[in-house]
Amino acid sequence: MIYSASLSLKLIKHIRASRSRDNGKFPFVLMLEPLFACNLQCQGCGRIKEYAGQLSETLSREQCLEAAAQAGAPIVSVTGGEPLLHPDIDGIVEGLLQQGYFVYLCSNGLLMEDFLIRMQPHPGLSLVIHIDGTKQTHNRMTGRKDAFDAAMGAIVKAKQLGYAVRTNTTVYSQSSPKEIAALFGQLKKAGTDGIMVSPAFSYGHIKDDLFLDQNHAHAVFGQIYEKMGRIRLYNTPLYWEFLCGRRDLQCIPWSTPTVNPVGWKSPCYLITDAHFDSYEALMKKTPWEKYGKGRDPRCANCMMHCGYEASSIAGKKSFADMLKLAKWNIMGRA
Repeated sequence: MIYSASLSLKLIKHIRASRSRDNGKFPFVLMLEPLFACNLQCQGCGRIKEYAGQLSETLSREQCLEAAAQAGAPIVSVTGGEPLLHPDIDGIVEGLLQQGYFVYLCSNGLLMEDFLIRMQPHPGLSLVIHIDGTKQTHNRMTGRKDAFDAAMGAIVKAKQLGYAVRTNTTVYSQSSPKEIAALFGQLKKAGTDGIMVSPAFSYGHIKDDLFLDQNHAHAVFGQIYEKMGRIRLYNTPLYWEFLCGRRDLQCIPWSTPTVNPVGWKSPCYLITDAHFDSYEALMKKTPWEKYGKGRDPRCANCMMHCGYEASSIAGKKSFADMLKLAKWNIMGRA
């Protein structure tokens, strides 16, 4: 299953409980960035550029656990930067698991081998390895000639040790659908438990020619989907229909709040207009009605899963949509 029975049940309970007591705005996933530092300088990443003056700052284990408690999301995605550079990453992951959260630890794989030896597989822990193309492309995008081999080696080693492993691929304007399909074939052969994709978001800190506009994205993702075969997808089939231009979804940025050493990032993982000192302040003080397509020009071409995936799960659905989601959760493909 894409979502384990325990995670599926926890998500259902979380959605029902949140709807009964809140104003309709509640988190699905906490994006926890315990640091900004990274051992790569990927062409499409805005973090190390956006927070260039704060790369040495970190969140402590206690601050991470407090942030998770404030948000109350059932899933915590530990990201960055490169989380494995954090001096207490083991303690952060163990603390979150002990508190009952499902943890998705995101990494580029360069430091993964030592982490795998130090830790033990856990039913609540998934490793997410970022990989943006086959060997030549991924190495070029990351600026390291060993980045692809490190990522693939981390996947193979983690699977051998019994870890759940997923991958995350960002699709750029230069990405070839044929190459992405070839990459997914390699990832399937390596034993990955699910593949996630998203179109690159046009950060203001990065040159625009890397990014897809909406029409281009629909064409590219349509071609990728046709070429994938029996690949297990971590994105929902409803989100894939959105990527391919066959379905409209609404962005719900509050579904994936982001916290980092500067504070709670508003309004979303991608756009930074303010930082707040608590989750409550983020939710109350962010003018949510100002963001989204047709309201903020920065949102015009955004199709990122962090804004749209939750609406494919929590939004109103037909019976046919519910069957698609059920089949996808069991088989990895609708």
